[in-house]
Amino acid sequence: VQLQASGGGSVQAGGSLRLSCVVSVRTFSNYVMGWFRQAPGKEREFVASIRWSGGSTDYADSVKGRFTISKDSGKTIVYLQMNSLRPEDTAVYYCAAKWMVMTRTANEYDYWGQGTLVTVSS
Repeated sequence: VQLQASGGGSVQAGGSLRLSCVVSVRTFSNYVMGWFRQAPGKEREFVASIRWSGGSTDYADSVKGRFTISKDSGKTIVYLQMNSLRPEDTAVYYCAAKWMVMTRTANEYDYWGQGTLVTVSS
């Protein structure tokens, strides 16, 4: 399984960005996809996840109502639409994949993409 994240950039507070994660896998229906982020000097934290089959989602409280995770089944791409961005959202964002069970715990994810940097200025 290979993951390729993109879409980061610099925006002002209140702005929007959409991150994409292209997933290369032969059979994807039983995977869970997650987005995590890591700010300088902080631990990696859960942002959102989606189950590929059925589309169940989960969000960290800090992003609920502002971020939306979605998938394009035909292209095996997972998106993270980020609206109403805040300076505290500044971090390197990572996409990750695991088998079957949804979880917010980073070390339970088996596959990781490279990070994409999001910078939000006030």
